[in-house]
Amino acid sequence: MEQNNYRGHVVVVPYPCQGHINPLLQFAKRLASKGVKATFATTQYTLASVTAANITVEAISDGFDEGGYTQAKDEAVFLKAFKTNGTRTLSRLIRKFQNTSFPVDCIVYDSFIPWALDVAKQHYIQGAAFFTNSAVELTITACVYHGLLTLPVKSENTPLLLPGLPPMNFRDLPNFFKSPETHPAYTAMKLNQFSNLGMVDWILGNTFQDLEGKDQESVSKLWPGKMIGPMVPSFYLDGRVEGDKGYGASLWKPLNEECLGWLETKSPKSVVYISFGSMVSLTIQQMEELAWAFKESDFNFLWVIRESEHGKLPSGFKESIDEKGMLVTWCNQLELLAHEATGCFVTHCGWNSTLEGLSLGVPMVGMPQWADQFTNAKHIEEIWRVGVRVKEDEKGIVTREEMVKSLNEVMVESEKGKEIERNGRKWSQLAKEAVDEGGCSDKHINDFVQHLLPANRRK
Repeated sequence: MEQNNYRGHVVVVPYPCQGHINPLLQFAKRLASKGVKATFATTQYTLASVTAANITVEAISDGFDEGGYTQAKDEAVFLKAFKTNGTRTLSRLIRKFQNTSFPVDCIVYDSFIPWALDVAKQHYIQGAAFFTNSAVELTITACVYHGLLTLPVKSENTPLLLPGLPPMNFRDLPNFFKSPETHPAYTAMKLNQFSNLGMVDWILGNTFQDLEGKDQESVSKLWPGKMIGPMVPSFYLDGRVEGDKGYGASLWKPLNEECLGWLETKSPKSVVYISFGSMVSLTIQQMEELAWAFKESDFNFLWVIRESEHGKLPSGFKESIDEKGMLVTWCNQLELLAHEATGCFVTHCGWNSTLEGLSLGVPMVGMPQWADQFTNAKHIEEIWRVGVRVKEDEKGIVTREEMVKSLNEVMVESEKGKEIERNGRKWSQLAKEAVDEGGCSDKHINDFVQHLLPANRRK
């Protein structure tokens, strides 16, 4: 980068998993497109998976350089080691640039690792917290942290009422708030996001004003964030970041040609695309019900199943689907959602997948599994009205009949299906407008960039 184009140097530090690396890397690319030197500091284990034009990639350590979280095998152990080793190696990275032409002006850190803000302040530089969840989920978490909501949340019979939010039924709440004892380290990490926000210079959220502005305003004193999303590759939104067609980070090898070649043989809007993300593990019974649902439905289907999950499929299923279905271990999700053959997205409702579905206007069938996915699924069906949410039976299983019924609701031409399609087009357009020149998210990013240089920093 030439010095005369230099608009500050930002080090972006993600929590080292795919769902967090992607949006923070997208933000780094947005900053670089605006003349900012962006350095992406990720753990040694994830380093090789990250490639992006105009971004410098540097390694920090979580203490498990050979295998990351899988090497640690325990949430609490991993988080403690990441804080200790990450603090040390991030400080070393800042010092590396200290006496160069590009000293670090700001650390943009994943809100899951608030210790990165402590490092920034130790070096007398700005700190910006980047929240990767929805504003609604952050409202609930902020209320818990500030004592406005007590854990465990118990509202089986009475909807939970929080400022500015629609009534939240028990099934709509993040599961770690209903039973925090099941994931104590994760629950603590969620709450610790707010532990030192009083020291932060910026709070950024991967969402956009038209989608969640009213929700954020209701809790602005607890979470005064600036919405800068959706952090989806520019090719699918405004097209202003040159060559930005993919995230540039993958911990798995994509099978793009195989997926896309099969799609090319299918009619427009005839394919159900199924993916439950990189972490969800379904029971054998649930896998069997879904398998027969997709085979018995009237639609083609492309199902992403991790290799470790293939053994849960019914005997003979793979051989029985012929050309109707395709099973793959990974695919480029954005390309699939954007393809004209795709008519529906069966999703676990992770926030990144939700934003992708909204940005590309694809009808969704929500099948949430844990964390904030339940809250996102509620909004997909009831608030944004871009899909439906499946219902579990008394054993917690989504039956084949229920899945087929849900697919028909969004895929078969009907008044409800038409409404879902119209809403999908609306949210897709609003997402594009948010990040395009002059949009609310673009303005917030420009404001952040403007205040990076010492002469413009907030007092």
